[in-house]
Amino acid sequence: MSHPHSAPDAQMSAADIRSIIIGLMTAMFPGALDSTIIAPAMPTIGRELGNVENLPWIVTSYLLMSTASTPLYGKLSDIHGRRIVLLTAIFIFAIGSLLCALAPTMITLALARGLQGIGGGGLVSLSLTIIGDVVPVRQRPKYQVYTSIMWTVSSLAGPILGGYFAELWHWSLIFWINMPLCLLAYVLIDSKLKRLPRHERPHKLDFLGAFLLVAASILFQLALSWGGTHYAWNSSVILAVLSGGAMASALLVWRQLTAEEPLLPVAILSNQIVLTASTSVGLAMAVFIGLTIYLPLYFEIGLGFSASESGLALLPLMVCTTIGAMSAGRTMMHVKHYSLIPMVGLGIGALCLLPMFFVPVGLPLVWIEILFALASIGVGTVFPISMVSVQNSVVVHQLGTATATVSFMRNFGSAIGVAIFGTVVISGGISRDHAADAIVTSAQFNEVFRWVFLIGAIGLGLSFLTMAMMEVRPLLDRRAQAPSEDEAGPQA
Repeated sequence: MSHPHSAPDAQMSAADIRSIIIGLMTAMFPGALDSTIIAPAMPTIGRELGNVENLPWIVTSYLLMSTASTPLYGKLSDIHGRRIVLLTAIFIFAIGSLLCALAPTMITLALARGLQGIGGGGLVSLSLTIIGDVVPVRQRPKYQVYTSIMWTVSSLAGPILGGYFAELWHWSLIFWINMPLCLLAYVLIDSKLKRLPRHERPHKLDFLGAFLLVAASILFQLALSWGGTHYAWNSSVILAVLSGGAMASALLVWRQLTAEEPLLPVAILSNQIVLTASTSVGLAMAVFIGLTIYLPLYFEIGLGFSASESGLALLPLMVCTTIGAMSAGRTMMHVKHYSLIPMVGLGIGALCLLPMFFVPVGLPLVWIEILFALASIGVGTVFPISMVSVQNSVVVHQLGTATATVSFMRNFGSAIGVAIFGTVVISGGISRDHAADAIVTSAQFNEVFRWVFLIGAIGLGLSFLTMAMMEVRPLLDRRAQAPSEDEAGPQA
């Protein structure tokens, strides 16, 4: 077994590392863009496909399949090497994007988004794992600029392109654009990743655990979607769905405790840093993605914006997470108690959402945007601190699984956030077709969105508390050392 703090691989020069990271940023970009480009186009998609009530499923289906597949990608990359698994993820993401662009109904679009999510589950987590393979922990902030540029570009381009395509062209372009991006990523990283260090270990994949996770999540999502709208909360249908979700959850817990290699290894989750950091990330992402999906509705109904204007109004929320992440990453290496950075950011973020609870409509637009920007910066500080802390706390052969665990919690939190925010909005009597016919009263709108913002503030507060509980360890200057893929032979 490799020593947890091996010396750097002498074969990897600074130029080699820079070349690999540029290729990885290209691979991550379609997945990053997907999380920002679809939000302003969702009202248009719902109206054109004529199925507004099931619109949240095009987000949750992606997130659920991405969540279930992320831990499997970590283990697959430990078995077969990072390169072939990442290339496979890019291919699946491209096929899913193609099917999304061609989808004629909401159901087929949701199914295609699920396939796209299976590919997307590997794009970000595997890229972050590879960065952990080749860049020493203490040097990682130096390369943060590449990640920051990628997220900044996706955060800027996504809302603008999503709104522009939906309003002036056709919503399917938000999926067609992934095809050339995936092809470029495939070409750029295919040869570069052959020199990656290898850390193969035998694994058994927990497909049953992944199935139970998806089943439990879908059943609870159905209960949240149907309760109070299609069926009463105490109806036999909702009670049956909730019972099914509880049973699937119990089986999932049993599976994780008894499987030889569970989907979420107990050894990883028992690591205090992994548990607290990944939970903090999940809570922060629940708020961030929930706001990202439903703020276009807020802008279009409350402020009367068009789809393209709504996309522009989302920019402070989307872009400022990158500012927070970049600032936290650069500051981390100079601060002993680095968990204080996201704690301050999350505290400010929670406080910035509270004024929106008291005055959901009526504040000047400039103040609304400032509040969202500050909250976004706070959320952004969590990402680099949690990821580096987790990677700093595990041995080399656990790096892929630990990184995938953080990505798993990000995706799972996102799915939960969309479900909770969607339940509040839909049960409050607001659906996305109202963006086209202003039939929602001011009082109804205010009451619904004040609870959206309060839930967001509570979520960031809980993220603050879990980050406060995270153990802080000195950052170690280490990088995994192992034979390159060329030396290790062809991949399975």
